[in-house]
Amino acid sequence: MMLKAKDIMTEEVVTIRGSATVAEAVKKMNDLCLRALIVERRHEQDAYGIVTETDIVYKVTAYGKDPKSMRVYEIMTKPCIVINPDLGVEYVARLFAQAGIRRAPVIKETLMGIVSVTDILNKGDFVEKPKSILLQDRIEEAVQEARNICAEKGATSKECAAAWDIVEELQAEAAHQKSERIEKTAFEVYCEENPEAAEARVYDN
Repeated sequence: MMLKAKDIMTEEVVTIRGSATVAEAVKKMNDLCLRALIVERRHEQDAYGIVTETDIVYKVTAYGKDPKSMRVYEIMTKPCIVINPDLGVEYVARLFAQAGIRRAPVIKETLMGIVSVTDILNKGDFVEKPKSILLQDRIEEAVQEARNICAEKGATSKECAAAWDIVEELQAEAAHQKSERIEKTAFEVYCEENPEAAEARVYDN
């Protein structure tokens, strides 16, 4: 089973009001050794925000502004990117990379926790179980399975076509992970040996 965001998140989330001063935020972060605070929502439809040490240093310290007179809402990011607790850790990492962020709240109806790049490094299982290797194993199993089904039910059967659909989904996922094009899918290789399978693949939806 792939580790999910909820498996590695930190459950104790410290929040602050958007109307609090930046000085209050700094004190909270220093007292609790935190790098970010989640900004509370004002009502049900409101979005969560986030204020990080970087926001404070880049937007307040760097300009010599007075943290006692500036408010959190002036420097926070809102709405912030939120993570579904069931999202696989690899996708949390990919989302962080694409968005250029280091941490995000984990939310499903309520605020459940916060997940950071440190959590991914410290608690992730990507060292023992790199996703690309696991995917490769699953693809090989699925190809074997598809070949068995097609041998039994026939190259033009719906079952055969459906089995190759699974293989292609897995191959597409592996290619997306590596950001490369698939030169030849397992199904195309199979079609070279069984040309009739290709015509049957254009089946009625």
